[in-house]
Amino acid sequence: MEIVEGIGIGVAVILVALLILFIRRALFTRSGGIIRLSVRVSTILDGRGWSPGFGRFVGDELRWYRMFSFALRPKRVLSRKTLAVERRRLPEGQERLSMPADWVIVRCTSNHAPVEIAMARSTVTGFLSWLEAAPPGAASPRLASQDWPAA
Repeated sequence: MEIVEGIGIGVAVILVALLILFIRRALFTRSGGIIRLSVRVSTILDGRGWSPGFGRFVGDELRWYRMFSFALRPKRVLSRKTLAVERRRLPEGQERLSMPADWVIVRCTSNHAPVEIAMARSTVTGFLSWLEAAPPGAASPRLASQDWPAA
């Protein structure tokens, strides 16, 4: 009888864990501005260290959440103000086995630390547009310092 109870408790724990993962994902994906991407969390071995997840655009930030995590907070937050793209490349070697064929790897610097982000080719265009765009209502410092004639 104790074995059956143990198995029952184990199954219940697994079901609750899966339910929490699906609820967490549903909460984040229903609000829009979500993209699938992978972030390279380790560069020890060539072509390895990629962690799948999804990104959420919130104002001037790209918040990255791991796909298989119970955390409600993002694992990494990239600010548009400090993020700069260095280069784009296609997956090489082992990377081709760990991500879809149409994905592109974007190497960026954030606060002088490099970060590699892999995403679909169609997503890169939106990501670069978000990166170059100014938030609504923001004025360029160059435009704000000039004297404009009164209308």
